[in-house]
Amino acid sequence: MNIDQLEHLIEVANTGSLTKAAENQHVSLSAISQSISKLEKELGIQLFIRNRNGAVPTFEGKGIIEKAIETLVKVNELKEEANRYSESLSGELKIGIIPSPTNFLIDIVSAFKSDYPNVKIEIYEKGPMEILEDIHHYRLDIGLILTSQTLLEEDHTLRCEPLLEGSMVAAVNKDSPLAKMETISPSDLIANTLVLYNDDYIKKFTEDILSGYGKIDIMFTSNNLDAIKRAVQKGMAVTVGLDYSFNSHQPFQTGDIVCVPIKAARDERVYFTLVRKEGKVPSRTVKEFMKRTRREF
Repeated sequence: MNIDQLEHLIEVANTGSLTKAAENQHVSLSAISQSISKLEKELGIQLFIRNRNGAVPTFEGKGIIEKAIETLVKVNELKEEANRYSESLSGELKIGIIPSPTNFLIDIVSAFKSDYPNVKIEIYEKGPMEILEDIHHYRLDIGLILTSQTLLEEDHTLRCEPLLEGSMVAAVNKDSPLAKMETISPSDLIANTLVLYNDDYIKKFTEDILSGYGKIDIMFTSNNLDAIKRAVQKGMAVTVGLDYSFNSHQPFQTGDIVCVPIKAARDERVYFTLVRKEGKVPSRTVKEFMKRTRREF
């Protein structure tokens, strides 16, 4: 029995498929199958019932899988303890982040690399669903996404830590009638052309609050903040986003753009959240990076 076999066992249990487990572990299907078969032979029990629909743990297999998870947690703790004796942090750190706040992250990464040059950092700019998927399959150490309180409470396999709290606002031209309002209702917003930042949460929020008020007029969706800003400045469109996001981005820090709170039936707080896999003991490198990220935000 070895660590690889335990990792293969847990991956098959998580995915319900030897094929998907092989893809996630970056090994061949034959290697996963042989790994599980050897473990079953060594333990003297059947761990999975295999059929063309996938692999389902047996009653005995469920107990072994729980022990395997506990064992890997202890192995990670052992590695963490060993790292404490190292004078300098090293290893790899893989971070997923939604596009909008990437500029926040660059400053943190720059300072971190200056203090710990032996750490290899990889940053992946992705949508929130893809980030969560990669965390589930251990392709990322941590993720930074936008989410709501409802979503924070839904997935118990993830550990979510809100870093910033905000609310949805509309950014409008200062000469627009909307700029004089204390709050903007969906019925006010639906009459305007929109330009949206290419973020899953923002797109879903906009669709949810406006879908019952008529056809939504979206001119374009983009990650180009300057293009969105110019469309708003020229009075061509209105955009929607988080209050702290507009306050922190230089393109929107101008007097000709005004942010007005959106009053919606789904009036909930929104969070910029640090996410990692529950049950996986973070390395010393990950812990130090998370500590610095909390401090900065």
